[in-house]
Amino acid sequence: MHRVVALVRPVQSTFELACANEVFGLERDFLPRYYDFRVCTERPGPVPTTAGYDMVVTDGLSAVDEADTVIIPGWRPYDAELSPAVLRALKRAHKRGCRLVTICSGAFALAQTGLLDGRRATTHWSRTDQLRALFPRVEVDPDVLYVDHGDVATSGGAGAGIDLCLHLVRNDLGAARSVHLARYMVLPPHREGGQTQYTVDIPVTQPDQSLGGLLEWVTERLAEPIGVEDMAAFLKISPRTLARRFDEQLGTSPGRWLLTQRVNATRALLEETDLSVEAIARRVGLVSATNLRRRFVAAVRTTPAAYRRAFNA
Repeated sequence: MHRVVALVRPVQSTFELACANEVFGLERDFLPRYYDFRVCTERPGPVPTTAGYDMVVTDGLSAVDEADTVIIPGWRPYDAELSPAVLRALKRAHKRGCRLVTICSGAFALAQTGLLDGRRATTHWSRTDQLRALFPRVEVDPDVLYVDHGDVATSGGAGAGIDLCLHLVRNDLGAARSVHLARYMVLPPHREGGQTQYTVDIPVTQPDQSLGGLLEWVTERLAEPIGVEDMAAFLKISPRTLARRFDEQLGTSPGRWLLTQRVNATRALLEETDLSVEAIARRVGLVSATNLRRRFVAAVRTTPAAYRRAFNA
């Protein structure tokens, strides 16, 4: 069992904690149990929450010493100092190989350990300036949904915590299980773009401008040689207009979105079938094994063969 421990403090945000519990803490019939989820706090007992009720937490910091992943689900107030005991516990956990993960303002707590110095990190877009001011040695990226370095990971606003948690499941157990879990949660398994798309009011898209029909049409035809021009023709608009709508609605370009769908389909076929790389390339529209390998390595940072060895059931 992979032991996941959420470290909470007064006053704890219920949503950020629920994000971690929803992904790592609930047993589901369609997935083998891989994670053991617990909650701890520095001083066990009642912990006030932002919802107005207290939750009783029975585990203390000793749970951090036994964890494989520690999640800090928010940090209120964001400039609150870590106690010496919590600071020591987090540094001790990291030194022995524990993965440290933050959701939203939890990055402010992790930054106090010095483990983010000289590294990219993110937090809620409205707090990135404060994070940069308090911790000038941290390379704050205000746009991304999350940043994962393997040993430490940070996410943007609370909802982006779910994106990060699903990403961790994808890395731990493979894309197929992450997709099954996301479907059960009625969420996309992977969101394109970053936080910038949520920082301003975007005009409501008219029904005749919706990308929904196009996205469905493309994903059903990945094996076909569909390009940006074909996507624009489907909507009867110019490629330039298509690019603008993708940027406004998804925060990415049509070409990048299409490549992501093909890479995701490749991951699923590597996990669930014994098809050759050449056959998979034809099925997902990447034409040849050579092109598939090049695209896959660039996106996933490993070869198709290594990925299959790790995740093929």
